[in-house]
Amino acid sequence: MSAPKFTTLGCRLNAYETEAMKDLAAQAGLSNAVVVNTCAVTAEAVRKARQEIRKLRRENPDAKVIVTGCAAQTEPETFARMDEVDAVIGNTEKMTPDTWTGLAADFIGQTEAVQVNDIMSVTETAQHLIDGFGTRSRAYVQVQNGCDHRCTFCIIPYGRGNSRSVPAGVIVDQIKRLVDKGFNEVVLTGVDLTSWGADLPAQPKLGDLVMRILKLVPDLPRLRISSIDSIEVDENLMQAIATEPRLMPHLHLSLQHGDDLILKRMKRRHLRDDAIRFAEEARRLRPEMTFGADIIAGFPTETETHFENSLRLVRECHLTWLHVFPYSPRQGTPAARMPQVDGRAIKDRAARLRDAGAQAVRQHLAAQTGRAHSVLMEAPDMGRTEQFTEVRFSTPQPVGEIVPTTITGNDGERLVA
Repeated sequence: MSAPKFTTLGCRLNAYETEAMKDLAAQAGLSNAVVVNTCAVTAEAVRKARQEIRKLRRENPDAKVIVTGCAAQTEPETFARMDEVDAVIGNTEKMTPDTWTGLAADFIGQTEAVQVNDIMSVTETAQHLIDGFGTRSRAYVQVQNGCDHRCTFCIIPYGRGNSRSVPAGVIVDQIKRLVDKGFNEVVLTGVDLTSWGADLPAQPKLGDLVMRILKLVPDLPRLRISSIDSIEVDENLMQAIATEPRLMPHLHLSLQHGDDLILKRMKRRHLRDDAIRFAEEARRLRPEMTFGADIIAGFPTETETHFENSLRLVRECHLTWLHVFPYSPRQGTPAARMPQVDGRAIKDRAARLRDAGAQAVRQHLAAQTGRAHSVLMEAPDMGRTEQFTEVRFSTPQPVGEIVPTTITGNDGERLVA
């Protein structure tokens, strides 16, 4: 009997949870199955999930096909109706050992074809401890799940539930184990990372967690935090940015737009000046700080003037790594009922944002020539700087090690050393 195959779509948290599911499936003895961990962030993501499921069925005609993840949570009936699908598992159920034991025992007799419960009733985050994934150099630690906010474009809270935090002691213990296993960098990940701690006793903040990790795990060379909501950044996190060299100078900001009216219609909690002030302060405290950002092009009611404010935000916040999302309506969200922007305009604006992002990357790369960097090697010829910039090496380097180097140039997309 063959081991189950796993396919992950979407975010880094999904990839983390896939690794946990692999362990659960192996412990349960599941075999001859294909597991698809879906994403629901856009309508296009759901379409791609269906496409991937059909492809995997053609490639694995005798295997059982199990669909889970955010799209399975928000649209279980969509996947249950597909002839290619044998079981649909919710985001809570996919992290439960009993689910996988049932799947391994009997798909038809003992196991319901659809196991998707109310995600909003979940009050704790399953503390699945994995040994990292992706590379031998970098490990990801899930510290939070879910989101209490209700942005008008976003379906994710209905796939992930309300915000739940992993206790700091559990996180610190896991990071200690990862460092003992040789990982030189740990990334804290979650759905709404800056909400970490709100549901814990004494309501600690993300900055408290960062400072605690750096204090209690002195052998950890590098700590990163993934996407944050800048309006929720606390004083301790700013203090860590200013004083802790082991906290990497790279932040990915959930900005979404650069126009105040659109931000209000998105039901975001910040205005454009808030984003600019945060970026200026972070760069004042840490001059080498670089920013990534999520920006949506073509949100309902967006005019050319509104869009131009997003373009200007790229310059005013000194953004480097852009994740551009052409808006697509998600059924069940308030934004889907707003007046929509013409599809051709959305496509054009997304392309212009990406061009601005590409120009920002070129400027960033050009500014690094001659500078010294500590590069964490992900492959013999490739690593990343403290700012998460990719570096190509002409001679092989030890994977997983942090290599001091001087940048000699760039090839337009990455640095060269």
